[in-house]
Amino acid sequence: MPPEGRSALRAGVVGNWIDNIHVFLPLTALAPAMFVLAGPAAAASTGALIVVAMLLGRPIGGIVFGRISDRLGRTRTTRIAIAGTAACALLIAAVPTHDVLGPASIGLILALRFLGGIFVAGEYSAAIPLAMEWSEPRRRGLMSGLILSMAPWAQATIAFGVAVLLLALGPDAYAAWGWRLLFVVGALLSLGMLVYYRRQVADAPVFHRRARHVAAGPREGLRALMAGRWSGAFWQVFLLMTGLWLLTNSTVLLLTARLATDAGLPATEVSLVMGAASVAQAVVMAVAGHLSSLIGRRRVFVIWGLAAALLGPVVCWQAISSTTLLRAAVLAALLQVITVCAYGPVSAYLSERFPTEVRSTGYGTAYSLSLVLPALYPFYLPWVETLVGRTWDVMLMVAVGGILLTLGAAIGPRLSRDEVDADIDEVAEAVSGSRREG
Repeated sequence: MPPEGRSALRAGVVGNWIDNIHVFLPLTALAPAMFVLAGPAAAASTGALIVVAMLLGRPIGGIVFGRISDRLGRTRTTRIAIAGTAACALLIAAVPTHDVLGPASIGLILALRFLGGIFVAGEYSAAIPLAMEWSEPRRRGLMSGLILSMAPWAQATIAFGVAVLLLALGPDAYAAWGWRLLFVVGALLSLGMLVYYRRQVADAPVFHRRARHVAAGPREGLRALMAGRWSGAFWQVFLLMTGLWLLTNSTVLLLTARLATDAGLPATEVSLVMGAASVAQAVVMAVAGHLSSLIGRRRVFVIWGLAAALLGPVVCWQAISSTTLLRAAVLAALLQVITVCAYGPVSAYLSERFPTEVRSTGYGTAYSLSLVLPALYPFYLPWVETLVGRTWDVMLMVAVGGILLTLGAAIGPRLSRDEVDADIDEVAEAVSGSRREG
């Protein structure tokens, strides 16, 4: 592999860690400072709305930047998106407190998080398909697992970082200004990655080869993806990813909140619990990605989907009912291992479902658009709670997420060990339009 290929793989791994630092930073970093930013009378759902703001921006970024990436190239698109992400993080770090701007403070953060979601989606819509296009066939599953395992590593980094700052500065100083340091660090990491992409990374040969091949014909766009030639692949992946996003919101976002409100753990202990769970998730997620190259992509998704649907609700209930730090950490780690570690093969799977000319569009749109309904949980979860009761609402979300993941995988192609050991475009075209193979 040429040096620019190895650089693209390294950038895919490290870049996704940085992307997810931006994604998860508000969940943990802003919670101890919310009374300063949103005022002492802020609603309990304000923190969730900040997370949702970025999630709702990501479908726009996946569609827009996915199309740009398929037309102009992966590296050029990634550089634009990285610059935008860094700018949004720096602006959030400079937002005045509630005492200065009143409700406008939280309004600015919501707007910047929405815009940041667009840019973050642009990054993974281009950079991850680029890494998959450079990967050797038998290593795509492993690289997929390593890239997506950066999400829990980012969660762990933030969780431990917040815990250290809270201990070092104290709650008052952290709420006043300490949280801003984390956003500045995130912006600096993005700027460093921007320099690396400019100097070291280039588009893969398959992109240039495909660009010459399709130059004379009409370009396949969003219509071909959602209602045309590639619609079968798109909606099957959409269903699978909807299940995964439900599992993510339940076992990461909601669990973090419930450990504080229901289990009664202090903020520092919640950070430590989620940090430990993220480390376990990261290790097993990388293993799951490689396992999919050995036993098949679909089989891995089905195994994890069934585990999430059948075992996940029970483990979730036990975790939320925990009263000690150790018990909460062990159960939170187990919950994330049997649910969201199914992300391991996702980067390879989504890249193999779409050919080069629509790969970034398909990847970014399917990955991002599928999170919309799960992201609206702050609005429908209270209604679910009135029907099934407290704790049972989260358990139900875990079960539904596991069922959707299983169904989405079951109606898709097998993508066995022999089938994925080929050029990435050969794999995409071999399974296009198939509902179930083997």
